[in-house]
Amino acid sequence: MSSFHKAVLTIALMAVAGLAGAQGAGKYPGVGRDATQKEVAAWDIDVRPDFKGLPPGAGTVAKGQEVWETQCAHCHGVFGESNEVFNPLIGGTTADDIKTGRVAKLQDPTGGRTTFMKVATLSTVWDYINRAMPWTAPKSLTTEEVYAVTAFLLNLSGVVPENFTLSDKNIAEVQARMPNRNGMQTKHAMWPGQEFGGTKKADTANVACMKHCATEPTVASFLPEFARNAHGNLMEQNRAVGPQRGADTSQPERRTSGPAPMATAPQALAQAVPAGQPAAKADSVGPDNKAAIALTVKNSCTACHGMSNKIVGPAFADVAKKHPGKADYLAGKIKSGGSGVWGPIPMPPQPLSDADAKTIAAWLASGAGK
Repeated sequence: MSSFHKAVLTIALMAVAGLAGAQGAGKYPGVGRDATQKEVAAWDIDVRPDFKGLPPGAGTVAKGQEVWETQCAHCHGVFGESNEVFNPLIGGTTADDIKTGRVAKLQDPTGGRTTFMKVATLSTVWDYINRAMPWTAPKSLTTEEVYAVTAFLLNLSGVVPENFTLSDKNIAEVQARMPNRNGMQTKHAMWPGQEFGGTKKADTANVACMKHCATEPTVASFLPEFARNAHGNLMEQNRAVGPQRGADTSQPERRTSGPAPMATAPQALAQAVPAGQPAAKADSVGPDNKAAIALTVKNSCTACHGMSNKIVGPAFADVAKKHPGKADYLAGKIKSGGSGVWGPIPMPPQPLSDADAKTIAAWLASGAGK
């Protein structure tokens, strides 16, 4: 090898060694590299109670209502009253609570709790909407939409008027009107240091007793059938505030500890075929099953539907059993949404393409095979 080539090779090795040394100079030598400021900024989106980290922007109550009705109401109710799956956001607060900063209803041991009854800091509401909502597409709202939805919730709670515009300039003033702003206790030693007013060391060194432990209770009896619906259907007597939901006492009580067994997709299809006709194999009809299943994941269908178990909406296997061969009908329902077919919880219109909707619908209509 010539001296020139040796010199070039030496310089290259020194440069690589220097780069490796720079990358491995942190806490874990030789592993990875320090994140860039841009990479850190993409994750550093939390908003503190003093509103540090809050991005500049603004949003009106009217804009918030528009966003809410299209992207939020199907899970949380038109007025934040929620439904049988999610806890209510709005309710239980009064004008006096806004004056005192303590929600009086929290002292009532009966009744339920809503988010705006409990939350003390407006930053918590803004931050959670920004990072986690909508459920099927977190972080998809713009800064203006987050301000607007927060303003709409504040209006529903009576904190701001309907013509209000919430912004980074006035959010601290709105914080001073939060119904439970004085209701959060911080002097409980759950955090180290004195930043949150802690006065003693947290009790984290206790040793579990593990002696004379109570045995797990066993339910040995059920409510007699004649008394189950004696006072009307409890599901229709829900409290106005709170997550409590009564059982459907118009139906017999289920006494199994787990979910009822469901037919597999091929079985469901076979059951739907009229007598005397050969049952088609689910995997041999319609689209490629793996491609259709991949589309359900891509379009977040699986957030509400399981293959063979109900989550929020019905299982794919149940849909296939109920609507065999109805690909056009199912494609229309996917695009338009609706409620009442499978219960009171509505499915919002899905923004997927017509082609994706038809592929998923054809898969369902042919038995939802795996």
